[in-house]
Amino acid sequence: MTDPRQLLTVAEAAVEEAVAWLATAGETWSAARFKASGEEVTAADIEVESRVTRVLAARTPRIPVVGEESSIPGTPLPERCWVLDPIDGTMNFARGAPMYAVSLAYVQDGVPLVGVVEAPVLGRRWATPGRLEGARPVAEDVDRAVVGVSGTGPRHGGARRLLDHLQENAYRVRMQGSMALDLVGVAEGWLDACVCIAPKPWDIAAGAALCRERGRAVLGADGTTFSFDSPVLLAGAPGTARRLAGLWGND
Repeated sequence: MTDPRQLLTVAEAAVEEAVAWLATAGETWSAARFKASGEEVTAADIEVESRVTRVLAARTPRIPVVGEESSIPGTPLPERCWVLDPIDGTMNFARGAPMYAVSLAYVQDGVPLVGVVEAPVLGRRWATPGRLEGARPVAEDVDRAVVGVSGTGPRHGGARRLLDHLQENAYRVRMQGSMALDLVGVAEGWLDACVCIAPKPWDIAAGAALCRERGRAVLGADGTTFSFDSPVLLAGAPGTARRLAGLWGND
């Protein structure tokens, strides 16, 4: 199976399985512990990844699943694969905040072609190809832009320069704690741009596909089309994204 619309049907079924289970999971599933990387994880992250993976393995057995909780750090993505963040925004989830999502993408040759992001508490799902409606226009200038910022990185160099510039010049800066939902915001237009620092493939693959379908630019640190080895993702109107990339690389 390689047709994106058929794969979208599979992806939505897998995400529905996870969201249905989350609706019945008790509070014990949301207790956080720390991984070796310093990031938080809950038992629900592990369970959601297992449930989504089972559906995908049954429906698309020849397509491997790369999930945040089971992947080996530093391993390149296969030529084609599913990329899964079982709960993007685990810190929010563990604290009872609503800004978290299940994020699933199909990636081929490093390009996300199918994406599903569902925010269970918000009761909303965004999917591509062909499922987005009525995006708002986004600001072309940083000084008129509402910019989402997520991720962690060094407090110097490109990250520090860019964040300082946004604090001084952007119309507003928003920190929601979910790269997937920041990218959804850019796709829909309730954010004008977003900056994802030190993104992993599962953080941004589905959201990047959503943004590209709506004609938003999704750029890497060098100002060209984002690739998974970039230390930052910049999304928004083409001019805004290019300006942000220039700030990142400006020594």
